[in-house]
Order: sequence, then C-alpha cells, then structure tokens
Amino acid sequence: MLVLDGKEIAAAVRREVAAEVEKFRQRHGRVPSLHVILAGEDPASAVYVRNKEKAAKEVGMDGMVHRLPASVSEGELAALVKRLCDDPGVDGLLVQLPLPKGIREQAVLDLVDPKKDVDGFHPVNAGLLASGRPGLVPCTPLGCMRMIDEASKYLKFDLAGARAVVVGRSNIVGKPVAQLLLARHATVTMAHSRTRDLPGVCREADVLVVAVGKAEMIDDRHVRDGAIVIDVGINRVDAGEGKSKLVGDVHYAKASQRAGAITPVPGGVGPMTIAYLLQNTVRAASLRLEGA
Repeated sequence: MLVLDGKEIAAAVRREVAAEVEKFRQRHGRVPSLHVILAGEDPASAVYVRNKEKAAKEVGMDGMVHRLPASVSEGELAALVKRLCDDPGVDGLLVQLPLPKGIREQAVLDLVDPKKDVDGFHPVNAGLLASGRPGLVPCTPLGCMRMIDEASKYLKFDLAGARAVVVGRSNIVGKPVAQLLLARHATVTMAHSRTRDLPGVCREADVLVVAVGKAEMIDDRHVRDGAIVIDVGINRVDAGEGKSKLVGDVHYAKASQRAGAITPVPGGVGPMTIAYLLQNTVRAASLRLEGA
C-alpha cells in the first residue's frame, strides 16, 4: 500500500514552478506576480497567507499581501480588487476568506478578473472547466489529480475508463474534481452525505475522492480492495485530556487496510493546494501575456 506524501509531491511541483518562473522571466523580462488581499484578523487566515507569501518567494515570484483592517467597508475592498485587476503588473489575485462580517463574499469574489483568478472560483472559470476549455482551475482539485497520477504510476493504473466516485459536491472541490476526472475519461459518480447506500456506491470506485467535511465518515466498508483514496477533509476532533488532533473525512487506519494508495491527514492533499496556487499564477501570467 502506497502512502501518498503530499509534502514530497508538492515539493516536486514547486521545483517545476520555479523552472517555469525562470523561463517566464527570460521571455518577458520579469517574473509572475501574485497579490493576496487579507481583510480582518482571522488567525488561521493570517497563517495561510504567510505560507502563500513564503512559498511564492521561494519559487522566485514577485507579489505582495494587501492587509486591510476588519473595519474595511465592502466599497473600499471592491475598489482595491478593481485597482489590482486593472494593474497590468498583477498576474494573479486572491482574496483570502473569510471576509469580515457585513461584506458579501460572493459579491467581492465576482469582481476578480477571471484571467487573474488563481483560486479558480469565478463563475467564468467554472464554466470554462465544465465546457473543457482553457481557464484557471481550483488549486485543491488540481492537487488531487496530481496525487492520483502519482498513485497511478506506482500501481500501473490507467485512469481512462476507470470508475471514480467523488463524495462531496462543493464548488471548491467536489464539482471541479469530477470535471477533471471526466476530462481524463474516467466514469464519474457524484455522491454526498445523503447518497443511498453510500458504502456500496463507494466500493465501486477505482478512485475515491472524499471532500464531504465530516470527520472519518468513510471507512473500510466504503473502500474497494486496491482503490486509490484521496482524502481532502481536514477536521479538528477531541483527542482527550483537553487536546485535539486533525483527521480527515476518511478513517485512515481502517481505509488503509483495503486501499492500494491513500493520502494521510495531515500531510496529504493540504500541501498540494499552495503548490498549485503557484502553478496557477504562472499559468495566469502565461494565458494573459501569451494566450497559452
């Protein structure tokens, strides 16, 4: 059984991105630029943004974090988004969520230029993905696909024609990863917490992607022998004695008894998200400047 090490695979992706950044610099005389808007003082968001900022610098990108107080108005935030969208020196733009109370998140996200939407959340990019046209794809689903490819090499497995089950129907992970699997010629079933006989449906899967947001909901009853299991969930649960721990949506100890390859939590899909944010920034820059 293969344990898919997200840190190791993400490091390989970052090395690939660093090489692409250098090629971009040689073509255009500058490096791609990633800008992040952080509004408010959410502690988790501050950590995520610092990690993104550090990762961008490590691969040689430019950019900056625009830090705004929790008192910022929706109008002020919208004006900043518009200014950065109009700035030709900004290649990628990300608005860190959650936003302060009173600000309509979707209204702000919809203002981001789809060509700079490195999160891949804009309705235009969602439509491009659904229609199989070039655009920017959400980072976590891209990371999932890379991990599936790494597992496929190890297992000598062909995704084309395989059965894939995606548990979870969010716009951020479930729907886009299903579209990516379809584009690779897998036969895809979308399932969720209300699916009848969920264990039976999941056991049909050669590839099982779980992003449902319920701690350890999927166990060995849901896993076909030899299946590739990608666990996107991150849940904090009580570990006793006043302590907590992080677990996925998959019960790792049980599911790993049947899986051919599986991602741990933490250290699985998580590191892949930032790696593909960097990849998306290079792609956004290339699409805008080169049309490819």
